[in-house]
Amino acid sequence: MQQKTQMAGNEPPVTQTFRVTGLTCADCAAKLEHRLQVMPGVEDVALNFVSAKLTIRHQLPMTAILQQIRVAGYDATPEAERGPARRQTFLQTHYRLLTTLLSGLLVVLAWGLSLAYLSRDITLPLYIAAILVGGLWTIRRGLLSLKSGVFDMNALMTIAVIGASAIGEWNEAATVAFLYSVSNLLESYTMEKTRQSIRGLMELAPQEALVRRDGVERMLPVAQVQVHDLVIVKPGEKIAVDGIVVAGKSCINQAAITGESLPVEKAPGEPVYAGTLNTMGAFEVRATACADDTALAKIIHLVEEAQARRAPSQAFVDRFARYYTPIVLVTALLVAVLPPLVAHQAWFPWIYRALALIVVACPCALVISTPVAIVSAIGNAARHGVLIKGGAYLEQAGRLTVMAFDKTGTLTTGHPEVTDLLPAQGVDPLELLAVAAAVEERSSHPLAQAVLQYAAKAGVAIPVSENHISWPARGAQASLRGEAAYIGNRRFFAELELGIGAVEAMMHAAEARGHTAVLVAQGRRVLGVVAAADVPRAHARAVMQDLHAAGIRHIVLLTGDHRVTGEQIAATLGIDDVRADLLPEEKAGAVTALREQYGAVGMVGDGINDAPALATASVGIAMGVAGTDTALEIADITLMADDLTKLPYTMRLSRRALQVIKQNIIIALAIKGVALALIVPGWLTLWMAVLADMGASIVVTLNGLRLMHGAPEAHAHQDDDHDHPTTCCKDDCHCG
Repeated sequence: MQQKTQMAGNEPPVTQTFRVTGLTCADCAAKLEHRLQVMPGVEDVALNFVSAKLTIRHQLPMTAILQQIRVAGYDATPEAERGPARRQTFLQTHYRLLTTLLSGLLVVLAWGLSLAYLSRDITLPLYIAAILVGGLWTIRRGLLSLKSGVFDMNALMTIAVIGASAIGEWNEAATVAFLYSVSNLLESYTMEKTRQSIRGLMELAPQEALVRRDGVERMLPVAQVQVHDLVIVKPGEKIAVDGIVVAGKSCINQAAITGESLPVEKAPGEPVYAGTLNTMGAFEVRATACADDTALAKIIHLVEEAQARRAPSQAFVDRFARYYTPIVLVTALLVAVLPPLVAHQAWFPWIYRALALIVVACPCALVISTPVAIVSAIGNAARHGVLIKGGAYLEQAGRLTVMAFDKTGTLTTGHPEVTDLLPAQGVDPLELLAVAAAVEERSSHPLAQAVLQYAAKAGVAIPVSENHISWPARGAQASLRGEAAYIGNRRFFAELELGIGAVEAMMHAAEARGHTAVLVAQGRRVLGVVAAADVPRAHARAVMQDLHAAGIRHIVLLTGDHRVTGEQIAATLGIDDVRADLLPEEKAGAVTALREQYGAVGMVGDGINDAPALATASVGIAMGVAGTDTALEIADITLMADDLTKLPYTMRLSRRALQVIKQNIIIALAIKGVALALIVPGWLTLWMAVLADMGASIVVTLNGLRLMHGAPEAHAHQDDDHDHPTTCCKDDCHCG
């Protein structure tokens, strides 16, 4: 590395990104990556074949990089210079299709004329024309590869076509050229379908935004929108940038970012994201990020990075292919020369078999078997609000059998809610609630807010109170109808010398269920107990059942709360094990113990407070992190919305991906094995070899593309919950 740097000069290295055009073969992409890597002055190269994205760190003029790419037979455009796609003519758009069809017609015509026993002087020009029309692009790139000493698929096909022509098998040469053109055409089409997963994300955000500056409204390219600009969003429009609503209300379809199925009500002070759809009223947004820093831009960047990261199975396949092709080439050479030289057999049949072996040597189907499946799965997940940071995490998630959960904010809502009113004998429950709300009216404590919200839902009129006093770690008091009223814990009431014997049994019962219980009194009379708890999220129990059905055999709750509270939540949700009274660093230790006991362990948390445990787990999964940089960086998988139902979907998707990867590797090796076996008795023709290679590539690609489709499974009870924090209720929507 140091020698290469010195040869390049003393210029500081730069990192540039290019989009490469013309890549149709995974093996060819690997060869191009190697060609660039060995250039003096190049420090690092990463070429993502599926997205056709090249990232290179170097100390060379950009023209030198582009020249090397063009010498290899491809073209590239710097990412920074990419603009709107230019409109192409019909001929430009369908050039490969038209040349393939013409080549096929020429082959059929020549073959038909040969059956009529017409002169070779008539059929030979047709075969040559078919070779040039169908194979010129391949032969040109193949010769460039051979000149550089690189044996990619184009080079192998070029050897086969030239070799068949040299021994007089013009019909075989023309058929090989035509079939390989068909193979490239189909592979280009299927890879284009895969690349649309990224292109679809890029096209979510509009290109222009209506901006008000200095009292003047104007349409500006989204790249010119600055932080603090005021952006006007009309009904039916997509939001151009991340921001905070400053005026107006609406319902926003956030499926592109969070995967939520229903629109979310947005009012002043609430965040909105680029690429989401305004379904109803007009509103104004204060931009909080430039176009390159939006949540959508970060998602696109993370998905592209995830696609570029090689999974363990892909790394194995790449290593296998690296040795497989040279071994087969050496074997082909031996097949061509040993029988004639050693056994004095005819040269023609053995050269022909060697050419067929060279065609079979192409490892494209094997090399592409894993990345297509991984990219399809990652793209599918991204469209449903799940970011998987790479094939390694996708594969690891597919192998999980144990899942650990944080409690507060993950399995529960993260804030207390009143669960029970337990009045003393002779006291009306609504009187108990009214007094509690009156005392708590000026408090910002989470429990006070829970009491006030419960009173509002119950429609209780809160009496006028005054002289509010807060007693930290004890309770609060206020004057109510000329008397002192109190709310607080046992310690507070003991200090006030208020006897709680009449309600103590009810308080014990509430605490035994893991609830927080507070006493309420007016004057010297104890009115009763208010019980509150951090309640489980909607559908949390169903999610635990779905995880078991998806292959997670053991679910563990890790909580800093008391064991009684943890066991109560676990019993409610159907969780198998509880580990309570844990500090954040102790949660990481608990995850380590689980890994030692069970193997691979997934950890689900809020992405910030649970950072040590997420980092320790085999797969860290953070939820509810749309727009949260820290959580996006910490977790291996992120659920963009506070939606636990995406977790079973992610497990099923990752398991499907593992199955497809195994299927693809088996298919690719099986087809190659059969083709190689047919060479020995001389049954494998050149056109059969091309069909075998083409068929394997197409089958594994189409099999991998199946992972692009399929949505999270819906739950029949999902619409029953009207308190879901991110659901916009259609029946009584107050948006806009």
